[in-house]
Amino acid sequence: MSERRIIVQKEVIRNGVGFGSALAMAISFTTHKSVLWAVIHGIFSWFYVAYFVLTR
Repeated sequence: MSERRIIVQKEVIRNGVGFGSALAMAISFTTHKSVLWAVIHGIFSWFYVAYFVLTR
């Protein structure tokens, strides 16, 4: 049971990071129209998403 729980937690974390990066890149590109900024914000992922939500 414990092994399954660890596998599920890793999957959730991996999906959350991937979704956060994609969301940050989409928001960044829509806002700044720059691929470079989208990549930079994708690296910071959820931090940029939280910043965007708090400043809007």
